[in-house]
Amino acid sequence: MIGKLDEYLRFNETALNLRAQRQQLLASNIANADTPNYKARDIDFNSALKGAMSKAEPPKAPELAKSASTHLNSKSDNAIGGIPLLYRSAVQGNVDGNTVDMDAERNQFTDNAIRYETGLTLISAQIKHMLTAIQGQ
Repeated sequence: MIGKLDEYLRFNETALNLRAQRQQLLASNIANADTPNYKARDIDFNSALKGAMSKAEPPKAPELAKSASTHLNSKSDNAIGGIPLLYRSAVQGNVDGNTVDMDAERNQFTDNAIRYETGLTLISAQIKHMLTAIQGQ
């Protein structure tokens, strides 16, 4: 029974988790808008969702070489949902090497937030439909 409920909600749960991680990534881009040589990052959301939903292993980000055993693992910094983070190409170059375009980042941030809210609405509707079926109304 629990497995069927998990499977019923799996798509929207996965999409919400990826949206939340992408929101953090976009917020990081905005926060580093004035950091010299910062390169804006993003993910291909559709590929990440397909990879997370498929039974097969999604493509993995390449491992970075460590020169000391105390170095942090790079997996969490280079991938979301098993899909490697991408660099945004600079529309207009900055003198300091920063590739954050604040207009584009704000648009992506707002679009992602709206889609996250839509996902919450869809999960809420799924739960209401289940409750209606259980109560027999």
